[in-house]
Amino acid sequence: MTETAILTRRYKFAASHRLHSECLSGEENTKIFGKCNNPNGHGHNYQVYVSVRGPIEPHAGRVTDVGALDRIVADTIIHRFDHRDLNLDPAFAGRTTTGENVTRLIWDLLAAKIPGGDLHKVGLVETRDNYFEYSERQG
Repeated sequence: MTETAILTRRYKFAASHRLHSECLSGEENTKIFGKCNNPNGHGHNYQVYVSVRGPIEPHAGRVTDVGALDRIVADTIIHRFDHRDLNLDPAFAGRTTTGENVTRLIWDLLAAKIPGGDLHKVGLVETRDNYFEYSERQG
């Protein structure tokens, strides 16, 4: 029987955004998103948790190549979002930049790129009180 484990790495980026939906009126946006609908936007120091699940490699005793994972996350997520306005990212055209949607986008960008193992979960800390999580194995 092959032993499996989960490795989780933490990454950070700072980005701004405005919670706003073109499908809603100005009043509805203000009611739903409150001060986060400020036309000038606001920023967060995001923390992203990337969890990889897989068999423990017998010779190296690890689930994945951590250096390769770090490079993939840096190239795919950090360089794309750090010190940017998330609302200007083409992936958010027609989508509100909520924590849920940012987390799902990070999943979509990383899922096929994970070295060894499988992407198990993506977690996103937006504020002290807001944590979002996405996994296709939910439920």
